[in-house]
Order: sequence, then structure tokens, then C-alpha cells
Amino acid sequence: MPSTLSTLSWLALAAPVLALPSHGVPGKNQTGIKPITRIQLGPRPYWLIDQMEDSPLKTKLQSCSEKEMRPSRWSIGHRGGGTLQFPEETEASILAGTRMGAGVEECDVTFTSDQQLICRHSQCDLHTTTNILTIPSLAAKCTVPFTPYNATTKQLATAKCCTSDFTLAELTETKGLCSKMDSSNPQATTPEEYQGNVPGYRTTLYSGPGTCHKLLTVQEYIALVDALGLDFTPELKTPEVKMPFGSINFTQEAFAQQLIDEFKKAKIDPERVWLQSFLYDDVLYWLRAEPEFAKQAILLDETGDAPSTIAAATASLAKYAQDGVKIVAPPLQYLVSTVTEQDGNVKVVASEYAKQAKKLGLKVITWSLERSGWLADSTKGGYYYSTIANATAARGEGVVFELLDVLASKEVGAIAVFSDWSATVSYYANCFGLFP
Repeated sequence: MPSTLSTLSWLALAAPVLALPSHGVPGKNQTGIKPITRIQLGPRPYWLIDQMEDSPLKTKLQSCSEKEMRPSRWSIGHRGGGTLQFPEETEASILAGTRMGAGVEECDVTFTSDQQLICRHSQCDLHTTTNILTIPSLAAKCTVPFTPYNATTKQLATAKCCTSDFTLAELTETKGLCSKMDSSNPQATTPEEYQGNVPGYRTTLYSGPGTCHKLLTVQEYIALVDALGLDFTPELKTPEVKMPFGSINFTQEAFAQQLIDEFKKAKIDPERVWLQSFLYDDVLYWLRAEPEFAKQAILLDETGDAPSTIAAATASLAKYAQDGVKIVAPPLQYLVSTVTEQDGNVKVVASEYAKQAKKLGLKVITWSLERSGWLADSTKGGYYYSTIANATAARGEGVVFELLDVLASKEVGAIAVFSDWSATVSYYANCFGLFP
């Protein structure tokens, strides 16, 4: 049975340290949307608590079941925060995540053929996150047009459609172009069939016939999140086309600067913006060229995905700190591991990576909770739970709040957590008083 008395004591004494700092007043309401103050978490956090084994942590979480919930910047809406059930990178996902208490909202930023900025998780995911292949005039422009499944050769259906294949107007004004749940059918023989195969733990309930979630530009994202009174965390996506793109002037640095310029144009306080990138050069550029925005720039880290590389990823933290990086953001599994206690219980604990980041004074944000499907099936939670798979094998969904508890502990001290379903992180934040 997991024990959390030390964690509970730490949080009781030091919760204000874990809360994100108070930031500037939101700008002018540009969309007619107002801040959401009546937070509604729905049944999922309560169900997850029910799946837990009896422990001090479960008792504490149960004691918060009737609390009035508030927004928290400890809860970041990953791709909007409603991504488990709403199409990602859309207004609907952002509104859902915000209603579930996210205090920071994400837009993954890429560019179009006319070098305008738009929210997509990948530059080349339009064939799986939108219905673009069903619109012939646009499908013909894709980098790799749709090729159907070949039953004779068993060659799977393929396609590749990138934002850089289209103008901003084509992606935002073409009638019938809609975002959808991220999925594809590798045995599709038509573009329409290719749209299916949504994972069973997700849903098309909010993206079915008669609905159309339009693609969101970065300007629209800024206006929406500003109107909601939240913080921003735009991620500059690594281009999948050669840079410079389109003209000699649109370099990687120009792309990185253009993102900041959008926030300047909207008169957004830099303290409300948490820039992200996997490209170290992007973060170094911001530190050099835009120090006010770079104060809380986030270096996303995926260099330790293999067991053979996590030691090198941990060692690299010292260089990041020396170069002026203040915040690193690895995936969940980098920050935790397990120990087997004398009674055979598998306990989730802080990893060496987490301890080294703490020692160096680096702040930590992590991603992405609620993205893994079922924890008790044969995958044991897959990628995000790979370092604690023996715990998920033993306790399934009951591990989710155990994981959050370790992330919030003194040993890790995560200042925020990305989630595909904001309610879960928001519940924990409310229960333990993790507020700005």
C-alpha cells in the first residue's frame, strides 16, 4: 500500500512554493468570451480516486470531494486540455480544459505556406487531425496524397498533409474543413474510411455529424486565452520542412521571433507567456534576443526516451542550467521510478533526473497526463508510464493520483503538469492548495 505521509506534510508546509507566480492583468476582451469561474470537473477525478488502494493519499483526496473548485496554473491544458474527448488545438478543447480548471492553455505553433502562424500539434498532421483528405481541392496539394490500402501487397494506406502545403486562408476559410479526433485507418480504401479508427478510450461524441471545429490561428488563440484571463504556453514546433522556408528571410530564428511578435502586437504581458520548444537553439535565441519573454521559457526534453539515454539526458541538465535555462519539461516518466518495499508493495518515487534538476535549481514542468489510455491493459500505460509500469500493472488507474502526488512532492517539486483532461490535475491542485 503506498504511503504518502511525508508528501502530505511537505505540501501542507510548502504549497505556496509550488504555486505558479501571480501574473499581470489580462488584456482587452477581443472575443466576447469571459473568464470561466465556475469550475466543473465531471466524474473522472472521483472515479480515479475510487480505483485507488486505501492510503493516506486516497483519504485526503476523498476529503476534497465536495470542495468548490477553482482554476489553477498548476493545471496546464495540453493541446487545449479537453483533448481526451474534443479535437485538439481547437477553441472547443480550450474551453473544455478551461472549464475543468486549467489556468494555462497551450497552442502548438507551426506555419503555413504564406508564413502565417497556426495552432497544430505537428506541422504535418492535417491528414489525421482534420478531414482535409475528403476535400479534393485541398487533398491534391498534400505533400503525400492519399494512397489506399492495397489488399494484395498489404501496403497500408498513407498520406501526409502539412500546414506548409496551404495558405492560412485555405486552412481557415475553406468550407467544410474541420478538425477531428486524431486518428487514421491504415486499411482504408477511400479518404472517408481513412478518417476513422479513433482509439476506444477517446470519443467522437463532440465531433460528429453536424459539428465543425475550425482550425485556430495563433492570433485567435491569443485573443481567446486573453479573454479567458489565463496564461499562455505556446510551443514552437520543430519544422518538418527545410529552413529557411519560402524565402531566404524566413529562418528558424525569424520563426521564433514571429511568435513573440504576435504576443507583443496583442500587448500581452511577457509574465503571462510560457514559451516552449524542443529545439535548444530556440530557447537560446529567446534568452539572447527576448530576455523578458525568456524568463520563463521552457526547454522541452525528450533526449532520454531510451533506457540507454536517460543518464546522458540527466547529465545534460547541468549545461542547460549553466546556459541560463530556468525551466525544463521532460515527459512524466523521466521524473519517476519505483522501489519495491519489503512487503512487496511497488512505490512510485522521484527519479535521478528529477533529483538532479532539483539540485541544479531548475524548475520542472511535465507532460502529459491523461494521454495514455487504460493503465491496466497490456500496455501498462505505455510511453508516459514506462518507468513505473510495474506500479500500473499492480494498481492500474489507481496510480494516476499517486503519480501526481510524487510530481508535487518536495523531491520533484513540479510547478505545473500538462494534461489531456484538465479535471484530474485541477482536482489535485484544489485538494492540496496549489494556486497562483
